[in-house]
This record gives sequence, C-alpha cells and structure tokens, in this order.
Amino acid sequence: GKTTILRIFLGLSPATGGQLKVFDLDIQQQAREIRRRIGVVPQQDNLDPDFTVRENLQIYASYFALPRREIESRINKLLEFAALSERADAKTNHLSGGMKRRLTIARALINDPELVILDEPTTGLDPQARHVIWAKLNELRDRGTTLVLTTHYMEEAERLCDELVVMDHGLILDQGSPAQL
Repeated sequence: GKTTILRIFLGLSPATGGQLKVFDLDIQQQAREIRRRIGVVPQQDNLDPDFTVRENLQIYASYFALPRREIESRINKLLEFAALSERADAKTNHLSGGMKRRLTIARALINDPELVILDEPTTGLDPQARHVIWAKLNELRDRGTTLVLTTHYMEEAERLCDELVVMDHGLILDQGSPAQL
C-alpha cells in the first residue's frame, strides 16, 4: 500500500478514487510542476556505480536544468551536509551503506525542494548510521523542509514526525501525533 500511495503522490500511478493535491496543485494535471518542487529518497539506493559521489550529484542536478554556476555551489553544500566532502571523488561502490544513504538524501536535495519524500530512509543501516541520518533529517525539518516518510521503526517515527498515519492495505487505521498514538 505505501509504495502505491507514494507512486500516486509522485504522479507515477493514477489514483483509483478521491483527489490528491500537493502545494494546492492537482497531481493528475500538474505532476511535472509538483515533481520540480520535491525531492525523493527511494527505499533502495539507486546511485550510479560508474560515477563518483560528485558526478552522481552533477548528473542528477542536470535533470532540474539548474544554472551551471549554482550547481557547484549546491553540490559543495550538499557534500558538507552529508559529511561526504572527503569522499567526493570516490566511486559509490566504495562507500559504506550509511554513506550511500546520505548521498541518496543529498541527491534528493539538489533542487532545494520544499517537500522531501523518504521511503524507509534507514532500513538496513546499523544503529550509528541510523542516528546520523536522523540528525540530518532533523536539520532539514528545522530549516522548514516538509518530510514525508515511511518507516516500520516506531522510534524513528517518534523522533522525526509531528504527525503519524498508521496504514494497512491502503486504509488509514489511525492518525495523530506520536504522543496521541
């Protein structure tokens, strides 16, 4: 259910009922505009192993038609944010799982999105890497970036979320703040 909802949210699958608006835009009519304003962190890292950390960010930036003079500045800031500046010239297959995850998050931020969708952002990471990711996501939230994430980790939901929705088979079972639930 969560993957289907995320696909609908991104305008990649049609909704079978109801209406969905993002930024007060209709997802069926204005999906391209919506996608320009969001960042997506998929459940599985899909980094290009043939490119370096920096090249992965450069290629992704090209999808958003960002001005060249802005790209390098953004990449350097994102490398710093993700604590990957020293690994900028490393191929992605030489990174740890936590580093790959941080790079995937940095890549999702290349267009300076208002909304970031994260699908199971810390699945498979060791506790130390998980805490580093949580700290980075809290930095984003503190800056005013809206985060929508799916997780099976209740501790993660409690630490990162202001509002929770518990779903099963596409149906909302409960909704509220972590304290309420």
